[in-house]
Amino acid sequence: MLIALFVEEGGGDWHSRQLQKAMQARGATVVVTSLKLCAFDTRMSSGIDIPGFGGRLPDGAFVRSVSTGSLEQITLRLGILHALRESGVRVWNDARVIERCVDKSTATFLFQRAGLPVPPTRTAEGIEEARRFLAGEGRPVVVKPLFGSQGNGIRKAACEAALPSEPEVGSVYYTQRYLRRDDETSFADWRVLVSRGRVLAAMSRVGQTWITNIHQGAEARELGLDGVHGKELVDLALAATAAIGADYAGVDLIRDEGGRLLVLEINSNPAWKGLQSVTEVEIARALAEDFLAGLAATASARG
Repeated sequence: MLIALFVEEGGGDWHSRQLQKAMQARGATVVVTSLKLCAFDTRMSSGIDIPGFGGRLPDGAFVRSVSTGSLEQITLRLGILHALRESGVRVWNDARVIERCVDKSTATFLFQRAGLPVPPTRTAEGIEEARRFLAGEGRPVVVKPLFGSQGNGIRKAACEAALPSEPEVGSVYYTQRYLRRDDETSFADWRVLVSRGRVLAAMSRVGQTWITNIHQGAEARELGLDGVHGKELVDLALAATAAIGADYAGVDLIRDEGGRLLVLEINSNPAWKGLQSVTEVEIARALAEDFLAGLAATASARG
């Protein structure tokens, strides 16, 4: 199969190289490129110009990165992914999934609509909305960038003065109840990696601060999925992934101060370097196998 692997411009990261190697080991021809370099072009029969394809379409596309950019740039890149899907190309994950995941408010809405437990959350424009949410909670809240990852830009606010200004959040406040107990000194949550309807691996993320992203200094710890706790994690992660419609995803789960397990966030192109350090599962290999098997199943269904 001829595969387009979309990475950051300049060659991608460790994850991209692992995926490329795993796909090639299974007989696929992989063209590594960036959505930033793609274009719509009516002079080509497909209407889409992907570097290395000469106007042809790939059999499948795996998205490792869309990259940051202006509104116009992101719209064009997602437009390319939409067009590939409309042209019959299997895309992991496609633009619809990426849009749902990158916008935390939409993801939270879809989780709630699917009947999944989520933290009390309100997303609205204007700092007065955040002030009212904070006053109504009567306890600290967390304000997160609507578009963000790896724990960057997250802020805990116990009073109005601690709320970020409107320019800092683009006037949109994604506000959520702070879920930790006051007596906690060690903080933990869970990352579960799902692919093609199954859990590949999971880890605990343990840190000395309430922000437990590996990128922010938290420690990855091995997590078995046996027993009642493991089944609860698996069931909720699978349900969250299905609610979004993702082919693969990293699902973040957390317990509130009362011990209830909640869906916190989902990532449509998750990193797994930290997770790989605490699991024997060859994650890139498993993702490549699932992706290529999905393409084969799609091709077979189409005859």
